[in-house]
Parts: sequence; C-alpha cells; structure tokens
Amino acid sequence: MSESIYIFTSGELKRKHNTIYFETSDGQKKYLPIENVRDLHIFGEVTLNKEILEYLSQKEIILHFYNYYEYYVGSFYPREHYNSGYMILKQAEYYLDSEKRLELAKCFVKGAIDNIRKVLNYYTNRGKDLLKPKIQYIEDLAEGIEICKKVDEIMGIEGNIRDIYYSCFNEITENEDFFIEERTKRPPSNYMNTLISFGNSLLYTAILSEIYKTHLDPRIGYLHATNFRRFSLNLDVAEIFKPIIVDRIIFSMVNKKEITPKDFDEKLDGVYLKEKGMKLFVQNFEEKMKTTIQYKDLGKISYRRLIRLELYKLEKHLLGEEKYSPYISPW
Repeated sequence: MSESIYIFTSGELKRKHNTIYFETSDGQKKYLPIENVRDLHIFGEVTLNKEILEYLSQKEIILHFYNYYEYYVGSFYPREHYNSGYMILKQAEYYLDSEKRLELAKCFVKGAIDNIRKVLNYYTNRGKDLLKPKIQYIEDLAEGIEICKKVDEIMGIEGNIRDIYYSCFNEITENEDFFIEERTKRPPSNYMNTLISFGNSLLYTAILSEIYKTHLDPRIGYLHATNFRRFSLNLDVAEIFKPIIVDRIIFSMVNKKEITPKDFDEKLDGVYLKEKGMKLFVQNFEEKMKTTIQYKDLGKISYRRLIRLELYKLEKHLLGEEKYSPYISPW
C-alpha cells in the first residue's frame, strides 16, 4: 500500500538505489525506502539535485514543501500525464459560468456546514449541552445559503458560521491551555490556532496529492477564487473534510493530553509547533487517513480513498454525468 512520508530535516536529500537518505541533526544517516511511497512532505531547508528529482518523477512521487513556520509553500509533481485538456475546459466552463460556479460553491459550503453540525451533535450527545444554542444559530445562518446570488455572499455566511463553530472548541476541549477567542492565522496567536493551521495544511496537501491522481486541475476552484497565487480546488474540497478529519484529530489529541504546551514554541510573532509536536500530529493525521469507514455499496474504505471518490464525483458533475453532492458523515 502506498503511503506518505514526512521528513523533518535541513540539508541535502540523496538517493541510494531505491532509498533516499539524509543526515539527522546528530550526524547519523537516515534511510527511507520509497518503493511504495505516494508523496513526501518536507519540513526544513533541503537541497535536491536533478538526479533525485528525475528519479522521484519516474516513480510518480509528489513532493510537498513547508517552510520554517510550518506553512505549505509548494509542490513538485511528475509530468502532467493525468491531465485532460477536455477536463480543464470543462472546469473553466463551470468557473466562467456564474450560475454553474455558484451551484458548486454552495455544494462545498453546505457540505462543510452539514459536517460541522455532525461534529457538534456528536459532542452534544456526549453531554456538551452548551453547544445546543450555537447549533441552532448555525442552522439559522445556513438557511441564507440558498438565496445567495454571489460566491462572496456564500463565503460571508460560511465565515460567520466558522466563527460560531470555533467558539464551540472551548466547550468541547475544556482545556484552558487550548482555549481560543478568535481564529488567527499567519501567524497563529495561540496553541489551538496553531493546531488548526497545521492540520489544515496537512489536509490541503493530502487533497492536492489525490487531485494529481485524477484528471482535475487543482488551479481551478469554485468557492475559492482562481488566481495566480495558489491552488484553489483543494481548498474547496478541504472545507468538507476539515470538521470530520482535522478538527476531530485536534479534539482527540487535546482531550487525551497527547499534546501539551511543551510541544509548542512561543515567539514574538506567534506560536509554532516544535518538531516533536509536528511529528505527533502527523502520526495522528496519518492514522486518521488510514481509518476505514462504511461507504455506500463499496464497503469499508479509508478517509484517503474517500477524498479520491469525492474528486471522482466532481469529475462526473463537470462532465454532465451526475449531479455533485458533497460527502456528509453518517454519524
């Protein structure tokens, strides 16, 4: 089974037969077999020569790079042999047609909101009664999605719902060290914001890797505007899965005290995970992505496979074969 490998290092990555290796901080060489690797996630300043890039390209291995502050900065991926000119034209058609784009944008936001409600109801059923009025508030706001005429209006409602949702995190965790007053990014201002940002980055790249295995182009999204600066389709799809993947990981780690303030660095410009904290989160993330769930008539599939199926559903929508409906968690 193919897998993701996460590398925390600074220095040069080298190749030896079917392995890549690098020197750890204590001067030892670490070897990583890459025969069954799907993608590499690299945290740190690394050097890659032409030979290793060509080799990884031949093996169809995608590289994702993160900077010193744990933010995703870019990817190296094999030649675009999966890309379909016809599919790109269909993606562009649905983006340029305001009604078609609006329809898809609503789908992504409705999927996100429905899964947010699933998460909040899950914890309400476990005694978190203070969440009930906030769930009702979210449901009231969600009613406005249907009458929106512009994508910006949808994003405005979705932003307000996210604010309410994040205000529920304190009740769910009941851990003052991880309380959050507001969502802050670049840089995150406290431990919880740091976990949210890091988890979201991992999800964005996981979805990006799956997009590269389809005929879709990650540069053309519908909820998030297509521009020169970033991919957007993976951000669209991530909205659906953040609550049931990233947020559930965070709640579990905080509630079980798997992660503590000792796993963070507080600096003048923000709060960041130490290497140990990143590795802990990555371990939980990979375990979650491998977790299997019952899915329609396909039986048990992993969350990673679930994301791929979501992309196939989107392809069918763009080709006019079947209307797209976002995945909603059954629990």
